Amino acid sequence: MTAPTRLPFQRASSVLRLSAAMQRAQQKAQQAIAAAAEKEAHTPAPFIVPGINETARAIPNYIARSSIFAPVRRGWRPLHDDTVFLEGSNILLKGSGKQLTEDHADIWMHAMFLQTTALLGEAPSINRADFLRGMGRPTGGSAYEWLHEGMKDLARFTLCIEARRKDGSVKYSYGNHPSARVLAMIGGFDYDERSGSYTIYADPRWAQIFGNREYALLDWSKRLQMRHDLSKSLQRLIGTSADMQQKYSLDILKDRAQYTGRMRDFKASLERSLAELEALEVIAAPRIEAASRGHEQAVWTRLDR
Repeated sequence: MTAPTRLPFQRASSVLRLSAAMQRAQQKAQQAIAAAAEKEAHTPAPFIVPGINETARAIPNYIARSSIFAPVRRGWRPLHDDTVFLEGSNILLKGSGKQLTEDHADIWMHAMFLQTTALLGEAPSINRADFLRGMGRPTGGSAYEWLHEGMKDLARFTLCIEARRKDGSVKYSYGNHPSARVLAMIGGFDYDERSGSYTIYADPRWAQIFGNREYALLDWSKRLQMRHDLSKSLQRLIGTSADMQQKYSLDILKDRAQYTGRMRDFKASLERSLAELEALEVIAAPRIEAASRGHEQAVWTRLDR
């Protein structure tokens, strides 16, 4: 009478032990990923981005494709709390902080360029007036305030990002596991009021995200000539693909731009920006045409940077 009652109990115990062992193994694997990321974060690495120079700026493809930066209107900006900005089979990108704009993208890309000019393990220091001039901006009281507020927004905005290779193995993982630190857009900065200079601290983990040429190179002089923020946003997107012929659904472009108004209003803004990009020879033959299932898509030919 006892045998029939013991066997199910033994099986249940075995299942529970197996489940607990699998959970422990999974937890250890996650801890190992986090530990490797933390070790790499504290290992100085040269911040080398091939192609970046006085005339070109770089932005990682995952950041460029997402709406981390967006052509949102001035003033009120939504506050994100672990918002998913990009998700796919090989990427999970989440962000927390006030929505960043194309102005923030300009500040960030210029700060990253300056990081490449510093020696290994050192933080670049630059006069705020020179910083603004490098962005084609005027100098003066309101411009200095604009720059300082932008630096603070970037330092407060944090990312959780995990990228995987085609075989499913983890390429890098920051902030997605409890023991792994989140990644700030700018690790921090000091401002010396007497000299009017900033010292900028970039998290060394950005060097890995920029690695393997997984970034878009943008023509800096053309970007500084753009009058429309949506043009700047599209320039980032265009640079992430080597395809000459590119096409994107208007619905996707509208969502990426964080545009909450009517589609017909967004379409008018899009046409204006496509015309500006064509005039600057970033793209050729832009048009909006019918796609499958009655949707519309923007189509253009990418020109060499």
